[in-house]
Amino acid sequence: MASSDTWIKEYNEAARIADDINGMISERISLPASGPETQRHASAIRRKITILGTRLDGLQSLLSRPTGKPLTDKEMNRRKDMVANLRSKANQMASAFNMSNFANRESLLGPETKQDAMSRTVGLDNSGLVEQDEGLEKLEETVMSTKHIALAVNEELDLHTRLIDDLDEHVDVTDSRLRV
Repeated sequence: MASSDTWIKEYNEAARIADDINGMISERISLPASGPETQRHASAIRRKITILGTRLDGLQSLLSRPTGKPLTDKEMNRRKDMVANLRSKANQMASAFNMSNFANRESLLGPETKQDAMSRTVGLDNSGLVEQDEGLEKLEETVMSTKHIALAVNEELDLHTRLIDDLDEHVDVTDSRLRV
């Protein structure tokens, strides 16, 4: 039941992000046609769409390898439909912002090939499997480290954006004072 609750919570969070994106798209109409504020708003929308895509991938992954209490076929299909509908909305929002690569993972990662665990480990002895596990753990550490660095860079960029906005306001005030 706990894993089911986790999936529902994750789905509700993804749906909330999709609603936020729709709200942000609606707000875009009230912004000027171009300018820094419009660009920041569009960038925030793109960032949220990317986050939504990541969440949807996670939901799909949770469905493909369920843990805990097994789901009925009907519930599994319902959840797959829920994810597919939300992904369709995300793809529509992404195409509205020319994020064509969002919908096409193959262009970035290449075609997805499904292999079962047995076919990937054929020919490996115990030490080969242990070595493969160690390599995967190192790769996971590297990916997590890269993720944390990217998040830190994102926070730093947000800070710099706010500082530049403040500077821009001060320059405008100073300019108007000089004109007076």
